[in-house]
Amino acid sequence: MPRRNGQVDWESPLSWDAEAAVAAITRLAREGRADVPVYAIEADRRVATRSFDVAGSPLFIAEGIFAADIVEECRRRGVLAGAYALRRPRGATFVRRLARDLAEQRKAPRVLIRRGVALLRAEPAVLRRQTGLGAEAARARQVLRGVAGLLAGHPHRR
Repeated sequence: MPRRNGQVDWESPLSWDAEAAVAAITRLAREGRADVPVYAIEADRRVATRSFDVAGSPLFIAEGIFAADIVEECRRRGVLAGAYALRRPRGATFVRRLARDLAEQRKAPRVLIRRGVALLRAEPAVLRRQTGLGAEAARARQVLRGVAGLLAGHPHRR
């Protein structure tokens, strides 16, 4: 695993397997089921695999900091309905991330604060990178409207 400041760097694209992610998304889109990894951030590693089933849903959302890294390959495979990079106030993202990480006891509080500040500073560059990879920068409301439009236009909606 890649490291930064003596800690596993979960924000590095080297911390995940993009090929396995695309394969799982393709299986979900075509077969409705795939095995997906389970990570323990506090242990800095993958700890298990579990079966994930989309149960006949017309759409599913794959999200995460590296989602934009696989936009082109998902588009090429015909399994991409949309790609968004969520744009929200940086301070709000910092507070939400810190609250989540503290509640889940992912790391020591001082590590989480230091990491959070670094991510706060890096956020504009992350958004530029994601849009450069093919994701559309959008606020949460825009994303929700886009997903609602995809669902409304799907022939198998319930």
